[in-house]
Amino acid sequence: MKIIAIANQKGGVGKTTTAVNLSAALAARGKRVLLIDMDSQANATSALGIEAESEQSLYPALVGQALLEDLVRPTNRRNLSIVPAHIDLSGVEVELTQSGTHLSCMRDATAGLRRSNFYDYVFLDTPPSLGVLMTSSLCACDEVLTPVQCEFLSLEGLSRILYVMEQIRDSGSNPNLVHEGILMSMYSNTKLANEVIRQVREALPDKAYETVIPRSVRVAEAPSFGQTVMEHDPYGAASLAYQNAAKEFIRRHR
Repeated sequence: MKIIAIANQKGGVGKTTTAVNLSAALAARGKRVLLIDMDSQANATSALGIEAESEQSLYPALVGQALLEDLVRPTNRRNLSIVPAHIDLSGVEVELTQSGTHLSCMRDATAGLRRSNFYDYVFLDTPPSLGVLMTSSLCACDEVLTPVQCEFLSLEGLSRILYVMEQIRDSGSNPNLVHEGILMSMYSNTKLANEVIRQVREALPDKAYETVIPRSVRVAEAPSFGQTVMEHDPYGAASLAYQNAAKEFIRRHR
């Protein structure tokens, strides 16, 4: 089992969209996938048509009041399950900092999942900040996948997450943490977007995915129906791109 954090310090880069659609695409290819929504906005939860409930969210697992395995909920997609988020996660950072467990809480919460080894992949949809929930995710995961919007400001978010990963490795909190890859998102065929992709591939050639996710209004529409883009627009460019990203992800993990 691999635990993969979908992480980028910058918001609006397609992080939750990637978490939801990549998870669904892998599940459709027969992989057993669990998506853990760690953002208090609960966008990944609602995108899969799940209603956020405080008693069935990630919060009690983080503060030691419940087992994470007991909070898993099925979706209506074969092989895909979710641990939902709720607005109550917005206050958990203060509580975890005061308790002194802010670095180990997610690692402790996922220990049962590791022992069971039921899932092929567990994805953590992290919040767009470098707070407690983000750092605890990086301490708990095996790998980090970074969605990067095809704009220059997104490269700053990439550099920051790489810096934080280095700090976590050096501190001993997660010395084996690996940067799995970079998935370029919200692509449109402009000089700027192509230049950003070129720079990323030149700087980190073994990390940049060949697949690029195009900008599409269908991607933005899908969550309002509680659907993935593959369900909402199965033959659209973005749908095909996420399916190709899933194939590439599997190849990279052989």
